[in-house]
Amino acid sequence: MPAEQFLIKGLSGKKELHGTIRVNGAKNAALKAIAATLLFKDPVTIKNLPDIEDVRRMIDLMREMGVTVTKKEKHTYIFDTNTLRTSHLPPKISKRLRASIVLTGPLLARTGQVHFPHPGGCVIGKRPIDLFIEGFQKMGAHARVVNETYVVRAKKGKLSGAEIFLRSASVTATETFIMAAVLAKGKTIIKNAALEPEIESLIRFLISCGARIKGVGTTTLEITGGSLLSAKKRSYLTPPDRIETGSFLIIGALAARELEITHCNPTHVEALLEVLRYAGVRVVTGTTTIRIKQNGKKNSDFTGVDIKTHEYPGFPTDLQAPVAVFLTQVTGESLVFETIFEGRLSYAEELIRMGANIKIMDQHRIMVKGSKLLSGRELESPDLRAGLAFIIAAIVAKGQSLIHNVYNIDRGYENIEERLRQIGLSIERIQGDQP
Repeated sequence: MPAEQFLIKGLSGKKELHGTIRVNGAKNAALKAIAATLLFKDPVTIKNLPDIEDVRRMIDLMREMGVTVTKKEKHTYIFDTNTLRTSHLPPKISKRLRASIVLTGPLLARTGQVHFPHPGGCVIGKRPIDLFIEGFQKMGAHARVVNETYVVRAKKGKLSGAEIFLRSASVTATETFIMAAVLAKGKTIIKNAALEPEIESLIRFLISCGARIKGVGTTTLEITGGSLLSAKKRSYLTPPDRIETGSFLIIGALAARELEITHCNPTHVEALLEVLRYAGVRVVTGTTTIRIKQNGKKNSDFTGVDIKTHEYPGFPTDLQAPVAVFLTQVTGESLVFETIFEGRLSYAEELIRMGANIKIMDQHRIMVKGSKLLSGRELESPDLRAGLAFIIAAIVAKGQSLIHNVYNIDRGYENIEERLRQIGLSIERIQGDQP
């Protein structure tokens, strides 16, 4: 079947989009909530699950392991892990889904062992799993590699509590060890834990179902292990996706006269809001809404600002590529410093070919000088977030752009073309054999 593409008619820097756009459930929260169902002795309902490739892949993975997954209604699924029949992660899916690594913690804690391949996902730099293996070893597990498969077994089939200091504040490692500790024997202390809001959302749900966790919202977590949790008909409500919120904010700032973003949490995107306000964008926040108001200014009236990515609550690495497009359209020089992934600036070459004035300094830094009108062209989406950045570049550009490898974008954004059409963008999903 031919690969799908996005055909976008650019606005030539004009601000013609307007209306309302809704934020869906957070990809990164949804994937971890699905993994957490392995900690339960009864069915768990997850609501507001985004209908995206990564979530579909995770559901397929759970089903292949024997978990009963029932679709109750759109965006709502029920997971019954009592039918789990294996602790082996299916390699075909796991190798393509980075988030599959988070299943290792609850699987190891529940069954006493886990077998998994090196996880895949976006190629945006090294993502070693040393943190995970070392943590499991501290909890009394033995790990080895057999035929390119990691085999991890808990001593006497049960993990033991341990003190784990994370060398880097990894979101996935934090969540994985939280889930492993919930069923481990004794107390686990996780230091330098990540602070992303998706983590707090997961912890609070686990606590409501019987988990004993202290230190919510801090970098030190104390978990006292116990038996399987019970949802007792409680549902997990997936929080709004802050990266989707930020993406829509940047689109609104560059290309909308007025835009209201709904079903979001403005406190989760304060770093981006501060950047946009400093640049001169007029933004008004409510409890669950953000509005771009009276945005008639030319983008060249906005001011450049330096960006340095950092773990939450700093500027998110997942919004680094989209905000770089914003900086190509504003006046002045801006330094973008990517501190988390060394391969995440590869998209800059394509923006340069569109006419952007960008100097690539090294694998972590680019200097962006605006304001330059971009020209539409064919683009190959290298990863999820750069793919969305290319959509933004195509929106502000002159002429048409054709974005290949749409699959990468579908991994994190549900029906993005339909939602952008509703606010006035000319965007079509076409098959690869079309002109």
